[in-house]
Amino acid sequence: MTWSPDSSITGGAQTNLTTPTYTIGSDLPPDSNSRQYVVTALGGTQTDVRTSTAGDPFTATIRKDGTYRTLPAKNPVNGSYGNIPKNKVEVLVRKGVKVDSSGTIQVLNLRVIAEVPAGSELSDPANIRAAASFAIGLLSEESADYGDSLITRII
Repeated sequence: MTWSPDSSITGGAQTNLTTPTYTIGSDLPPDSNSRQYVVTALGGTQTDVRTSTAGDPFTATIRKDGTYRTLPAKNPVNGSYGNIPKNKVEVLVRKGVKVDSSGTIQVLNLRVIAEVPAGSELSDPANIRAAASFAIGLLSEESADYGDSLITRII
């Protein structure tokens, strides 16, 4: 299955955002191992939130490692593995934010990264899916608290 979010995304609950929705469109990805989407419109009540522009981005990117890593051979003497490589998938949300009262924009980077041990995609796909399901549900359930922590630095 490929990464293909709906054109309308329902945002998680956040303090001071009422039923937030985001309309997205395809964007030029930063490299051949990525797909990128740009926020083109907002729904719900999101006072002071801005859609994406060149100098004030609001994008979502999914990126995978360029090289697929496989499970290495076991040590023939003791039957153990040395370093097991991990295949990485990263979700990056970029959002322009004002850093001062004159409106200077800097880019906030929010990353979610999965490092999947090589071989587990064949040996244990159900538990990879369970980890993903739990993480997404947890982030969704804790969305407001996560946003508050980003602002207050209290966890």
